[in-house]
Amino acid sequence: MNVEFSTAQVVLWSLCALFFTMGGFVKGTMGVGLPLVVVPTLSLLIPAPQAMGLLVVPVLVSNLWQAIEGGNIRYSIRRFGRLILVQMVITLLTVKFSSGLSVGHLNLLIGISLLVAVAWMGLKPNVQVPARFENLACIVVGALAGLMGGISSLTGPFIITLLMALKLSREQFIGSISIIYLAGSIPMYGAMLWYERFGWVEVGLSALGLIPMFLGLKIGKALRHRLSEDTFRKLLLIYLFVLAIVLTLK
Repeated sequence: MNVEFSTAQVVLWSLCALFFTMGGFVKGTMGVGLPLVVVPTLSLLIPAPQAMGLLVVPVLVSNLWQAIEGGNIRYSIRRFGRLILVQMVITLLTVKFSSGLSVGHLNLLIGISLLVAVAWMGLKPNVQVPARFENLACIVVGALAGLMGGISSLTGPFIITLLMALKLSREQFIGSISIIYLAGSIPMYGAMLWYERFGWVEVGLSALGLIPMFLGLKIGKALRHRLSEDTFRKLLLIYLFVLAIVLTLK
């Protein structure tokens, strides 16, 4: 059986591999950022629902790997259980009520979500959460993350801000955020499959993204301490801002 690929298909698959490598590099450097980079970038080339579907396996595997590597699984679940539960419920409801949106509307909402994320990350809010308000903060952040995740699969900015405000150690931060992401991603992708935002074909193909993603992850981890975090962060925000504008106008 002969399988032939057109030049356009080869270019498309090559670009997809490049984008997964970029996302892995950002995640390896900063500990977060895979969907934040890959979903909007892929959405420039393919429909947004397919872009989300192609992230299923890399997101689940990378977060599971980081959660195991970081340890603190019981600690993370015990401390952030409320956040995880609220995020899960809001995500399921958001996916359900946004299931009828067109690709154009999804591109617009992803662009808006990305603009919110860039603005939030750019402002670097110096939030401090007193211990007595931590449970309330977890509930609010879980709801915001679930809303953004159900629309665009981008859940990171509010969760990152909360964990930074709680002054976690680097190990606690990476371990906890990986557990939160993993616990939020499973129902999110399950609901998107159930409501046919994407199908099993995209999920199967997403396994191919593991190779370039792990390549980028390795490079990012190796260069983590050699890069200026402030400069890298600014360049990433500029890139994401341009992406957000393009998607909102697409």
